Order: sequence, then C-alpha cells, then structure tokens
Amino acid sequence: MTDSTPRRPEPVDLSRALASFDSLWSPRIVTRVNDYDVRVAKVSGDHVWHVHEDTDEFFLVLDGELLIALREPEGVRTVRLPKGAVFTVPRGTEHRPSAPEGAALLLLEPAGTSSVGDRHDEVPAHVDATTGHPLEL
Repeated sequence: MTDSTPRRPEPVDLSRALASFDSLWSPRIVTRVNDYDVRVAKVSGDHVWHVHEDTDEFFLVLDGELLIALREPEGVRTVRLPKGAVFTVPRGTEHRPSAPEGAALLLLEPAGTSSVGDRHDEVPAHVDATTGHPLEL
C-alpha cells in the first residue's frame, strides 16, 4: 500500500488473508492505520538477527508459537509467545524471531519499515527483505 492507497472499505478475514499466500517470512500488508502498516506473515525456522533503530516492533501470534531472542545488556534472553500472545520489541533492541514448528503473525510497524531492520546479519535465502507486499485477495 502506498500513501495514496485507500484503507480497505470492507473487513479483512485474517484466515483468508493468510491462505492467499505461501511464502515464509514475507509479510503482506492487510491495511494501514494512520502511518502504520498492519501486516500478516507465515513464518517457520529462524529469521535473522536485526535491529530497528527508530521504532518498536509489535507481534501478535495468530497461530502456532513464536520465540524471540533478544540481545540485552545482561545477555541473550528468549521470550516465548504462544497463540494469542503479544509482545513489543523495543526500538534499538537486537532480536531474532524464530518459529521451529511454524506460526502465523500479525505485525504492526510504521509504513516502509524493513522486515530485516536497519542493521542485520547476512540475510538467508528463506527470509524476504521487504517493506511488505500488498495483500491480494
């Protein structure tokens, strides 16, 4: 969605949205709220260590379980998010999401935010470095 793209005039069924694509770690933009993209993604395996310097990153687990490793001053800490859980990674915190058994997520980020952050490790082939793809229903 670009700034000129209107918000969807009808409700979006998130199950249908997730069923409309198969790519992993490749978020789809469901709608926009003010200057924020609401994205859905299917994930499995490990993402990449990365950091968003100027924005928090919000995760809601729609299905499955997500683990988020965080590099903090005290060392690495991992948070576990089962289905229905939410978590916000604070701006400037290096993190790596992973879903050993697979998961479906809803993400809330400022429009144009890269899925691999401002700084990141080498991006593996299974991770899509994107600012989000339009949802095609």
